[in-house]
Amino acid sequence: MAESIFGIHERAVFVRAQRSEVLANNLANADTPNFKARDVDFRKAISEAQSGEDRRFKPDMQRTNSRHLEGFAEMNTADFLRYRMPTQPALDGNTVETHIEKTKFTENAMQYQASLEFIDSRIQGIRGALKGE
Repeated sequence: MAESIFGIHERAVFVRAQRSEVLANNLANADTPNFKARDVDFRKAISEAQSGEDRRFKPDMQRTNSRHLEGFAEMNTADFLRYRMPTQPALDGNTVETHIEKTKFTENAMQYQASLEFIDSRIQGIRGALKGE
């Protein structure tokens, strides 16, 4: 994988965006019986990015017809998704704990914003260098 001028932040933004979707899905299904909360294993995703793997997430889908398009990646989201162990299991089998999901969602959003700000500062630095500032 070619070294990006944004470092690991380029991949981190992508993984954090995917994680936001997973956490939002958990919150949306907080009242669904037998729904199991999941989360992205951020460390595993980032460590693969640092090891030079340039693979991306692919939806959990199966081809039912040979004429269907293949996915856009080699890696399945299941490679990074892990089920969350609840601290207080619900009687209906749902493992979503709303207060924990909201906290994780907010933390992820702040980290996403920090990576975006780092990337923005790198872009501003490059613009300044190109302008001779």
